[in-house]
Parts: sequence; structure tokens; C-alpha cells
Amino acid sequence: MSERNEDHNLVHLLQKGDVVAFDSLFEFYSPKLFGFALKYLKNESDSEELVQDVFVQVWEHRESLKSALSFKSYLFTIALNQIRKFFNKKAISLRYIESLKSDPETDDAQNENYEAVLQQVNLIIEKLPQRRREIFFKSKIEGKSAKEIAAELNISAGTVDNQVSEALRFIRTQLGKENLSLLLFAVLFIN
Repeated sequence: MSERNEDHNLVHLLQKGDVVAFDSLFEFYSPKLFGFALKYLKNESDSEELVQDVFVQVWEHRESLKSALSFKSYLFTIALNQIRKFFNKKAISLRYIESLKSDPETDDAQNENYEAVLQQVNLIIEKLPQRRREIFFKSKIEGKSAKEIAAELNISAGTVDNQVSEALRFIRTQLGKENLSLLLFAVLFIN
């Protein structure tokens, strides 16, 4: 059976919530998407995260998928949009950091605010359960991929992703009241 016919059948099953069809599509397309993302992002961890985000979107919108259209094109369009968002977010963060460095009037106040928020973030991170905190540091501070952390700690990559997501959710919730805090948090941990 041709790739297009196979995709058509799997997408049709996926629309009905078939997990096996989803897994089959993931197994076939995730290495291709990873390679595509890696060419742009130049970082394995970011590329893995992008592939996961693409397939989360596919699962969330499975009922509205059009089985007559190219599933491959659909995936790579989502991936390209995610890559654009990644670079836009990075550009905004870099512009913000540059504005902090170049504005002499607010430099002292911003530095104090930066230090206060950084201290607040560190205190919040210390509140995380030990294992979650360890996984979070390995991912966001040491820059290790989910696969590397999973192998190192003898757990699944899914568990690593879940723990990092839970840590980020907790930190965002704790910082959610201040816009500057959120922006600083994004600069430090989400990029």
C-alpha cells in the first residue's frame, strides 16, 4: 500500500480516537520531523520538544483532520509554524534583554528587579519535590535531552517530559501575578 493510502487509513482511524493509529503515525513521522526541526533549531532537546508539541496538536485536533489531504504536509506545516514561534519568542526575549542593558535610567531598577525575580524563581524551584527538581535542573539548566535524563535516571522519557511540564506549570503559577516576572521566567527557562 502506498504511503498516501496508508496515511489516509491511519488518519481516518485517528479521527475516531484510535491510539494505535496515532502511534503508527508518530513512529513513522517523528524521526522525519525531528530531523527537520534540528536543521533549524540546532538543539536536540528543543527539536524533541517541538516534535512532541506537533503530535500533541495532532491528537487534540484529531476529529477535525482531513483524511483526504496530505498528512505529511499537515505535520510539517505545524512544525514550521512552531519553529517560527520559537524564533519569534527568542527574538522578543533577546530584544528585552538588550533593552535592559542599554537603558541607563532604568538599569539599576531593572537589575534589582531581575535579581529579586531570580531569587524568587530559585525559592520556588526549591519548593519542588526533590526528584522533579533534579529532573528540571538536568533539563533546563544542564540542557540535557529527555532521552539523556531518562537513561541517566533509569526512567522513561515520558516521565521526564511530564516532570518538567509539572515543574514549569508550578513555577508559572507561582509567578503568574507579575508580567515582568513571567517575561524574565520565559527568558531564563522556556527558551
